[in-house]
Amino acid sequence: MFRDSLRLLYHGDNASSPVITNKPSTVTLLREFDTPGVFPASARLDRSLKTTNGFSMKVWDVWKYPAFAFNKVSSLALDVISHHVWGPRRKSWGIEMTILSSLMRDVSRHAALADIAMSIGGLVPLPSDALVTPVTFRVRKRKLRGILETCDAMEDEKRELSGEWIIGKRLWQSLQSDYKSTRKTGEGAGFIDHTKIDHDPRKGQSRVILYIHGGAYYSSSAAAQRMLTIPLSKYTNARVFAVDYRLAPETVFPGQLHDVVSTYFRLTDDLRVPPENLVVAGDSAGAALGLALLLYLRDNGYTLPGGALLFSPWVDLTLSCESWDTNAACDIIPTPGPTAHLHPVIMYLGDGLEQYITHPYASPLFGKFDGLPPMLIQCGDAEVLHDEIVLLSHKASLAGVQVQLETYEDAVHVFQAFPFLSVATTAFISCREFVRHKLPRIQNHSPQVLDEDTEICLENDTDNDNVRVVRGDGVETNSGWQEVQEQMARESVDTSYEAQLTLRRIQSALSVVSERSVASQYLEDWPPHRKKFTLSSAPTRPSSPSESLPPHINIPFAASWAAMTSVASTTYLV
Repeated sequence: MFRDSLRLLYHGDNASSPVITNKPSTVTLLREFDTPGVFPASARLDRSLKTTNGFSMKVWDVWKYPAFAFNKVSSLALDVISHHVWGPRRKSWGIEMTILSSLMRDVSRHAALADIAMSIGGLVPLPSDALVTPVTFRVRKRKLRGILETCDAMEDEKRELSGEWIIGKRLWQSLQSDYKSTRKTGEGAGFIDHTKIDHDPRKGQSRVILYIHGGAYYSSSAAAQRMLTIPLSKYTNARVFAVDYRLAPETVFPGQLHDVVSTYFRLTDDLRVPPENLVVAGDSAGAALGLALLLYLRDNGYTLPGGALLFSPWVDLTLSCESWDTNAACDIIPTPGPTAHLHPVIMYLGDGLEQYITHPYASPLFGKFDGLPPMLIQCGDAEVLHDEIVLLSHKASLAGVQVQLETYEDAVHVFQAFPFLSVATTAFISCREFVRHKLPRIQNHSPQVLDEDTEICLENDTDNDNVRVVRGDGVETNSGWQEVQEQMARESVDTSYEAQLTLRRIQSALSVVSERSVASQYLEDWPPHRKKFTLSSAPTRPSSPSESLPPHINIPFAASWAAMTSVASTTYLV
């Protein structure tokens, strides 16, 4: 009894678990976000907040550092002990998630002690097997319409933006083979037989993903989010371009949107990538910018991309949803306090906070989603943004958008960034299914095989002396075109030898099977495997990624509100 009392005391002091009674329906909650300019009654943000001049360190503030350190060490020790004695806060958590949650909890209360970035990418190793090419380009005047007309008119075509191409090693090797083949065949390689376009193997590597990093609009970078962009390229077999847009508070809304729109048009106009071949992706604030990009393109009559991948999108800057309280004790996002000098909403909107806080390009949950392309939305049920993401999915589904919402049990904000979590792999497998198999069949216009001019533009942008190989711990092992070519040639030989050995072992193992049909079926199923998706209002466990499924498997999508209880929600228990 004493032990149970201690557990109740511990979790009561460190968790926010109010009693929920008569919770409004989803339709009722959505009414608060129907009209831009009308502040929701449940908003947790004060519209009268103003930007500050920052934090000035004083001598008497020195004592706060050891106090903060002592508080964090004590809290961490208590959480670790509780994890081993009474179990974790969430039943599926390992010790890594307990430590991360403990470190990030209540950080916003002490934000004045340091400029704490809301990215924790440095705590985990970066994935391996990628080639990265930094790129810098000038921002051109493009006669943009709508809210960006003034921003566009101010450009003198001297300002530069940067970003980087991320290409998985296998895709890079395949592209190199195609480049060499094109050079050998000359002009004939540019001819495409459109009667056979559906069977062209190059169609599978014609996708380009525009990735917009998160970081609460004021921190992080394309390089810091490689733990997301590298596996995204590997799983989807797509070239990924991650842009470094300008950050707050130096740049306020809509400056970030202007940079993202300029990057989109650089891909479609300058590099000649067909819009239907593009997929917009992003995490957290970056996912919200991706949604804002879609809304801006639709509102102003521009061609939309083929689809969108949204990881934990932050779509309501008013902080109106209940999960900001109920999940605060578990998530790794520090809830911004009203006096924090690093308040992301204040820095992002600046003096235009009251004017823009419910603008659909700043808080997309207030927007209309008619005519937007298909979306895959992923979130965790332990993150503070959970409720607004669910509302976003319902609202888009009601507008006729094909949406797949995936809610991962016990997962935190942007859990895909943590390679030690098994659900991260599951999420990227889902991205692969969406981009490679489902999206080409449901988007308005099928992706095209990239023509020779487009391939040349992309090759010049990605395959130059700036390319480098990124190792698993983030260290760039080789840089420069010649070094990279030599390393990739060695790895290609090693891979071919290992593949031959593996094939021989498989054939040897299968030779002892008496029934040839069994062996034949095994070889037919090797190596590609599909992951099974389910549509159910009740929690279900996904089948193993190694389970073999027929190639025509469908991912469920929301066709209408009446057809489902929770959009196309797939809940994963891990």
